[in-house]
Amino acid sequence: MTRLLLAVRDRQDRQAFGELFDHFAPRLKAMLIRSGLTDGSAEDVVQDVLLTVWHKAAQFDPGRAEAAGWIYRIARNRQIDVLRRRRIPMPDELGPPADDAAQSVALAQEARLLRAALSRLSAEQQEALAQAYMDDLPQSEISHRTGLPLGTVKSRIRLGLERLRHELRDLKP
Repeated sequence: MTRLLLAVRDRQDRQAFGELFDHFAPRLKAMLIRSGLTDGSAEDVVQDVLLTVWHKAAQFDPGRAEAAGWIYRIARNRQIDVLRRRRIPMPDELGPPADDAAQSVALAQEARLLRAALSRLSAEQQEALAQAYMDDLPQSEISHRTGLPLGTVKSRIRLGLERLRHELRDLKP
C-alpha cells in the first residue's frame, strides 16, 4: 500500500489511487460503522478521507508512518469531527452502563445459547465464522491463510450462518 501511496504522492498516479480506493473504502466504511456512524455518514466520511488522501498525498512520509496507518488516522480524525458536530458522546465518554439484573440474566442466557449453537457447527464452519467475524478478516484473506478455495470459505460461512439462524430462530432481538 505504501508503494501505491508513493505513486499517488510522486506522480499523481490515478491508477494507484484507484487501487488504494478499492482497498481502503470498504475497510474504512466498516471501521466507521463499527465505531457508531450510520451507513450514510460512513460513506460520506470515506469519500472525504479518500479525497483528502488524493489532495494531501504530498504530506505522506513513509519514514514516519505506513500508508494504512496514515490513511486510518485521517479517517479517525474525520470520524471524531463528525461525532463532535452531532454531539454524540464517544464510547469512552458514556460511562458504565446501568446495572440491570434482568438484562444481565437475559444476555447471559443468550450467550449460553449462542455458545451451544456454535458448538453444534462443524469445526470448519466454526473456524471460518471466527476468522470472518471475530478476526474481521475478508473472505479472500481467509482463503489465502487456510489455502482453501474462496468458494469453500464462502460456503462454510454461509452454511454456518444458516445453521446458527436456524438454531437461534426462537430468540427475539
